Amino acid sequence: MPYNPALPAAGAPLDSAVIRDQLQALFNLINNIVTLTSAQVDSTVTVGPATPASASVTVSGGVLHLSFELPVGADGLMGAPGPPFAQAVVDAVSTVDPFSPAQVFTGFDGTNVHFTFQIPRGMPGEVTNTDLSNAISNLQSNTSNNSNSVATLDTGMMDPDHETLRQKLNELIAALRR
Repeated sequence: MPYNPALPAAGAPLDSAVIRDQLQALFNLINNIVTLTSAQVDSTVTVGPATPASASVTVSGGVLHLSFELPVGADGLMGAPGPPFAQAVVDAVSTVDPFSPAQVFTGFDGTNVHFTFQIPRGMPGEVTNTDLSNAISNLQSNTSNNSNSVATLDTGMMDPDHETLRQKLNELIAALRR
């Protein structure tokens, strides 16, 4: 039985079955509440100017999915052409706190477009000398192993130029193996 806020009716004698059904229905509603973990916009579609805007929402696996249909606006009047500019100038680039949004501020002085950038810095971290040494050693041993399956050229060549090339190639293979 689904939950019915009109039960029990005002002035009606109390019936345990009605009360139990109402409590069970509330319990089921509470247990079926979905915990949202994230939200995402799945689509944004432009529709004709006479079509009303609409949005649809679904929940799947704790993710709120949004889809929008937005009408095209009427074309505006063409504005007067702006003044030409000679160059773009970067006035400043500064770092801001981690997780702050990156921002760009612009200005126009009549001739030049001016930019000021604010870029969030990365989270501070610490790498110990041991961690660095282990990473370098791991990198060296793994990249060195990549050449182990390449055989050297062991048969000598009669042409001196070819022989020199064979020796240099063997030298390179040996160096890659470390």
